[in-house]
Amino acid sequence: MTIRLFIKASIVAGFISLPLSVQATDLDRRQSELKSIQTQINKQQSAVKDTNKQRDRLISLLKKDEQAIATVAKRVNKTKQDLTSIDKALAELSVKFTQLDKLKTIQQKTLSNQLASAYLAGNHDYSKMLLNQQSPASIERLLAYYQYLNNARIASIKQLQTTIVELDEVKLKQQENQTRLNKLVIEQQQQAKRLDQEQSQRQQTLTQLQRTLTSSGAKLEQLQIEEASLKRVVEQALLAMKNNPSLDGLSSKRKLKWPTKGRIKSGFGSKRSGQVKWKGVTISASEGQNIAAIAGGKVIYADWLRGFGMVLVVDHGKGYMSLYGHAQTLLKSAGDSVIKGESIALVGRSGGQTESGLYFEVRHKGQAVDPARYCKR
Repeated sequence: MTIRLFIKASIVAGFISLPLSVQATDLDRRQSELKSIQTQINKQQSAVKDTNKQRDRLISLLKKDEQAIATVAKRVNKTKQDLTSIDKALAELSVKFTQLDKLKTIQQKTLSNQLASAYLAGNHDYSKMLLNQQSPASIERLLAYYQYLNNARIASIKQLQTTIVELDEVKLKQQENQTRLNKLVIEQQQQAKRLDQEQSQRQQTLTQLQRTLTSSGAKLEQLQIEEASLKRVVEQALLAMKNNPSLDGLSSKRKLKWPTKGRIKSGFGSKRSGQVKWKGVTISASEGQNIAAIAGGKVIYADWLRGFGMVLVVDHGKGYMSLYGHAQTLLKSAGDSVIKGESIALVGRSGGQTESGLYFEVRHKGQAVDPARYCKR
């Protein structure tokens, strides 16, 4: 425990910053682009045509911001997994070290007792025993006994040597893992800082975008554009599904778990705006929370989509697909196979959302169906 505390203290003491020049240049470029758009909006805000152009440019910039966040968030998630894995390995090595150290103590004590016994028994010279007219049979028995003790000592010495070698190997592995742990902790601190910067840049872009959507008409227009974008993705997914005829489809109704824990914020079929209705459900959940595949299948879409942010679509076979939107980052790529309950993404606010959550759809042969028919609490 003392060693671990000392090592953890050394992590903080040994913190160094690594160069982030390439990433910083990209962030500076997007910040400069945002300032240029802001200036144009302030000058031409009354002109509808110009406002629409600025909106499109801001949506394009928002896409870049959210893709940058997704990249960093994916690294953060991987680092967390690595840290957990190394902590587990160190704990296992610590247990093994304790066991080997106890074994070494026992083996040293056994060998010490054997050497003491041999010393007390004294030296038994074969020729002297013959001159003393001892029975040859007795002599053979004594020699056999001493040979047995000698072999036992040799075996004990070899066992002790093996234990010492294993202890040295465990110590080396502990040092290597601790060095890697130190490096990962520093990387995690840098990644967290980078993630904050990217989220701050996104918020600035989103604020300007919301300024161009002040009227209900503009908002409805955006929803219609987003619906059209989603429709195209579904059509692409239907074409891709034809290449996966061997999948089993979804389980019986209400036997699947929801993809993430949280409160249903907007239900299937509820009014969104005007005549636009929700074709899925929105689940309020903490940013960074795991999103799991509701069933096994194959990823047929994994990319940023206007209005829905980072989106992942899984083909489950027999015409069934599930869609997961507003993710912070995607942990799977198109073409990947997934199993039921496997983490495929993290909850986020992408797609211009102000609050974190998951947009979730289930479709059968392209038609949206109520996810509550298949998922249960």
